[in-house]
Amino acid sequence: MSAKPQKTEKLQKILARSGHGSRREIETFLKEGRISVDGKIATLGDRIEVKPATKIRLDGRILAIKEPEKEICRVMAYYKPEGELCTRHDPEGRPTVFTRLPKLVGARWIAVGRLDVNTSGLLLFTTDGELANRLMHPSREVEREYAVRVFGEITDAKIRQLTQGVQLEDGPAAFKTVSFRGGEGMNQWYNVTLTEGRNREVRRLWEAVGVQVSRLIRVRYGDIDLPKGLPRGGWTELGLQQTNYLRELVGLEAETETKVAVERDQRRIKANQIRRAVKRHSQVAARPASKRQSSRPTAKRRTRI
Repeated sequence: MSAKPQKTEKLQKILARSGHGSRREIETFLKEGRISVDGKIATLGDRIEVKPATKIRLDGRILAIKEPEKEICRVMAYYKPEGELCTRHDPEGRPTVFTRLPKLVGARWIAVGRLDVNTSGLLLFTTDGELANRLMHPSREVEREYAVRVFGEITDAKIRQLTQGVQLEDGPAAFKTVSFRGGEGMNQWYNVTLTEGRNREVRRLWEAVGVQVSRLIRVRYGDIDLPKGLPRGGWTELGLQQTNYLRELVGLEAETETKVAVERDQRRIKANQIRRAVKRHSQVAARPASKRQSSRPTAKRRTRI
């Protein structure tokens, strides 16, 4: 039987995590031959497994080493307002979905798919790139539900066409379900579901049958609903049960830990964080674009969690 492979990490990652400099600084130390592992001079690119007896020295001085923290999968539900871009940075200084999110230490939020600038509603974020990729992949057929206000004449024939399939420029597409939710005259509300996330797919499907979309809100992703009472621009972190629902939905192992606060504390913390995030972002959005671009570092004041 072959030996079980050891878990190794790059030396500069281990030392940076332990607070002995940035990775770039430590790479310079390695190139200069100033770091040794158990008496042997280390070189750039070395990977090691830190054991209790391992001695890492910089200029002959033994360095204290921190154990790596277990990475816990975190998932955030965010109520995206209209007018925000699904990008990390915009050269024109326009608001993005990442502006309001709480700042993380040692991780970053990854958006699960996108919503176009004129679409609002539920947008999920996670710290687990594999979870995000699987949830977005068409083969998983994760159902999305949208509330749509449409303008135009709606007939039974058009509804049948939308559910049986229409030809778009990037291939055939169809809604899984279309259900009437109210309205009069030419403005009516429908809820629609589909299992893929092509660019502007909901709008393009309606436009293919001669109907314009005047309002579009994503209200569900899988079995995760847009949280009731969550204001536009507000966010809330999902608990262990909902996080594991998403993980198991795409074939990933369940998590055993969560960083979500206990329920009574969570309600208080969440309310305060949402109020601060909405107020701060409203102030940013109200500034002229030129000033927003020049004063982008509002991120420094984001909540650390």
